Amino acid sequence: MTTKLTLTIEEEVIKTAESYAQKNGHSLSELVENYLIASSSADKNLEELSPRVKRLMGSIKLEDDFDYKKSLEEQFVERHNK
Repeated sequence: MTTKLTLTIEEEVIKTAESYAQKNGHSLSELVENYLIASSSADKNLEELSPRVKRLMGSIKLEDDFDYKKSLEEQFVERHNK
């Protein structure tokens, strides 16, 4: 189901976006809808791992109680206190 939405946007931005949409064979509504879909699912995408990162998983064995935040903090302090 589609619903009408009224937005207040600078005229020049609308003209530029309409031109871009037309050049790429889309409507301005499609651009806005796709942007809203992408931006609202951005948090979910952050949780997904890239294939490169997935290949690295398990390549390093850490202690069960390893605290990566503490380790990063120690490295930061060491690097910036020289």
